[in-house]
Amino acid sequence: MDIIAEAVSILMHDGTVVYPTDTVYGLGADAFSDEAILKVYEAKKRPLGMPISIAVSDADMLHAVARTEPWMDPFITTFLPGPVTVVLPARKSVPMILTGGTGLIGIRMPSHPLALELIRTFDAPITATSANLHGTKDPQVPDECTVPRELLIDGGRLSGTPSTVVDLTGKRVIRAGADIDRVAKFLLTL
Repeated sequence: MDIIAEAVSILMHDGTVVYPTDTVYGLGADAFSDEAILKVYEAKKRPLGMPISIAVSDADMLHAVARTEPWMDPFITTFLPGPVTVVLPARKSVPMILTGGTGLIGIRMPSHPLALELIRTFDAPITATSANLHGTKDPQVPDECTVPRELLIDGGRLSGTPSTVVDLTGKRVIRAGADIDRVAKFLLTL
């Protein structure tokens, strides 16, 4: 069994997988399974009520979990896939625990081929939070992935700069990270 097939099997059984992205290592679990999501919160020692982003593999998957307006499309198509998390209104299919009760969901579409293959093969969104204990350094190499998990997909050394988080509904940057200059300039055009 190859590593992607093994990872998908783990995800299908509410397990957790560490995977490489274009920024840092992520902790992935089935974004539609309450049991799997709780494992992510427990693994990270992250307080419940704090939102957790999800990763998708394409625009169809993004539109299945979030509502967008036509004016948002240029931003989404420019920056996804890439090192940007877009915060959008969540559809009812998204578990409320992931939104932290805000009704909004952070969405990543990483440009890392292993991450995209994993999500595409699983055929559903997975959690997209860094694979470290809450409040500690974002993991750039496998040895820095400090969370319990069933499997780690080694992607070597990653950039280490977390994604820029953009609340697209409010046209504002929530967290400056990778590609911030280009993101900030583009937001001014919306």
